[in-house]
Amino acid sequence: MATRSTPTERQRRLGAELRKMRLAAGITTEYAAGLLGIDRTRLSNMESGIRPFSGERIRTLSCNYACADHDYVEALVTIAEGKERGWWEQYRGTLPAGLLDIAELEWHATRVRTTQVMHVPGLLQTEDYARAVFAAVLPPLSRLEVELRVAHRMERQQVFERPRPLPYVAYVHEAALHMPYGGAEVTRRQLKHLADQSERATIDVRIIPTSVGDFPGAGHALLYAEGAVPQLDTVQLDSAHGPEFTGAEAQLTKYRAHLDWMDNAALPSAASRDLIRSVTREL
Repeated sequence: MATRSTPTERQRRLGAELRKMRLAAGITTEYAAGLLGIDRTRLSNMESGIRPFSGERIRTLSCNYACADHDYVEALVTIAEGKERGWWEQYRGTLPAGLLDIAELEWHATRVRTTQVMHVPGLLQTEDYARAVFAAVLPPLSRLEVELRVAHRMERQQVFERPRPLPYVAYVHEAALHMPYGGAEVTRRQLKHLADQSERATIDVRIIPTSVGDFPGAGHALLYAEGAVPQLDTVQLDSAHGPEFTGAEAQLTKYRAHLDWMDNAALPSAASRDLIRSVTREL
């Protein structure tokens, strides 16, 4: 099987899960490589995502690693055997790989929960609003780079239009409703779109009112993507140098607690929609 110079986050995660399974079983790289009839360097490359795993090899290793979680193993096999070329691949080489990884993460998630403090979540943005968000980046992006990011962000919204739409929960701080990205008219259209989208059966928008005061994770945006099994959940955080991903259980536990706190603190769906429309009228 061919090597990859730049594995995707999904490919790296598959390798990391097989490495975690091996270590939990107390099995060395040399022994595991022997089970597959390959050298230890090749197995190390597979565990780092540089070389692909086949479904057959995953089943062989999981059996010898004494992993009895059938659903987990089959979820890993599904990742390994997924050969479809996602729509995001058309942007490879023109946009940062991390942005493509976000699109792939959303596409394969069984549900996404997100929190935003300073602007509307990307999957619920209008084109003009997204353009204004990207135009505020430092150092400034070229016009072409802005338009590529806007096009990619709009295409990410395909997850809501497919036969099985993505279940999506967005916790948005009230402050984001008052940030006039692109000016009053662009923001007004954005908030109307946000309220309209929140009426869809698979989209739940919950506003955290300013009256709540302090809250956990106030300094960053958070995306929590649920996988086919809980072990494959993924957290994505924004940073100045690009998106960061983690599937470590301690981190997943922490951010699930953050989201549960926000679920308890946020206004109910209908009240959230009323607040969005009230702010819209004031613009």
